[in-house]
Amino acid sequence: MTVESVEPEPLWLVAANVVRWRRYGDGGQELRPGTKSYRGGAKVYVVDTYPGMAHEQVTTIGRARIGRWITVDTGSRHLHTFRAKQVFAPAVLRRADAIGVRPRTREGAEELAALLERLAAEYRETHHGAPHPTPCLCHTCLTAAGPEGVTPA
Repeated sequence: MTVESVEPEPLWLVAANVVRWRRYGDGGQELRPGTKSYRGGAKVYVVDTYPGMAHEQVTTIGRARIGRWITVDTGSRHLHTFRAKQVFAPAVLRRADAIGVRPRTREGAEELAALLERLAAEYRETHHGAPHPTPCLCHTCLTAAGPEGVTPA
């Protein structure tokens, strides 16, 4: 009797990166690296969104700060560089299958990535509604400063 392991079929998902620094606290004057679950810069896969909540929260699969694969809801404002990506990693595919992710076409993943990129940028700007601290290392300020970013004082 042999047990055959069945590898899940590759899926088109939306991949994104966690912002290196996020504004935090009263008026967004503090900065924190990454999120509670993910390190800044970590690659995550968006497996579900909440359209009724205007995609402010998304369900992601990625490697946690401790190195394990996790599935967690996170604010789309904490993610950037959304893109369509065909996923072959068995750990991601098993988790996606366990929560019932519906297969997407490449075009569908690209459309969702473009929508999430636009909305996430908007949510980052409007979330705190206060001026950025000086110097600011948030994603928006680092992107505007160029690849070398802003150096802290």
